[in-house]
Amino acid sequence: MTTDKRLENEVEHGRFLAEHGAGEIWNWTSPAGKIRFQRRVEMLTSALPNNAYVLELGCGTGLFTYEFARKPIRLTAIDISPDLLEEAKKTISAGNVSFKVENAYGMSFPDNSFDAVIGSSVLHHLDIEKALHEIYRVLKPGGMIRFTEPNMLNPQIALQKNIPWLKRKLGDSPDETAFFRRSLIRKLQNHDFTDVSVISFDFLHPAIPPSLLPLALPMTGLAEKIPLLKAIAGSLFISAVK
Repeated sequence: MTTDKRLENEVEHGRFLAEHGAGEIWNWTSPAGKIRFQRRVEMLTSALPNNAYVLELGCGTGLFTYEFARKPIRLTAIDISPDLLEEAKKTISAGNVSFKVENAYGMSFPDNSFDAVIGSSVLHHLDIEKALHEIYRVLKPGGMIRFTEPNMLNPQIALQKNIPWLKRKLGDSPDETAFFRRSLIRKLQNHDFTDVSVISFDFLHPAIPPSLLPLALPMTGLAEKIPLLKAIAGSLFISAVK
């Protein structure tokens, strides 16, 4: 598939999300989903220095942007979808945020523009090789990346990303995939990133009923501490330095 076609599919998918409610499709609105959401916010922002110039890649409707903007940073939020950006602008008016329609494979920013590039569930929509090349270009020397992405070793994720009818049913775009931890580490290293870390995490399913959360939370936390079991957690936390 050509890069142009893949981008066209993502723009069309953005239109679908804007019309049908991205938060519900992405499972961030259930009680368990909100816990998962806040955990990701903390993972993605905890290491950001004050007043850092930060690029949010694939901001979508701004669900994460809203939380990121509460930090003492200067945030540029981009997406390939004008429809999703329009939704984001309706709810976010913070003075430390600017929005731009951008192609992740050829951004308009100069080299060495940002102290950090962050994002939730965006890299798996992209041609990862082209995206990493461009992310590296716009990062300042010593700049960091922080992403959370789906883990292909998780059985549910593997089914969802590889069975076309299931992808459509669950609201995925046609081309999105997931990552294997070890191969992703190699890709980051091949693009000259250092201090590369890819950690499997998250067994908390968004469909867990609120009444079961007091039991589920300690159990899912324990599962993340068991090496062989941890490998099939639902998500990957990615960090690296230029």
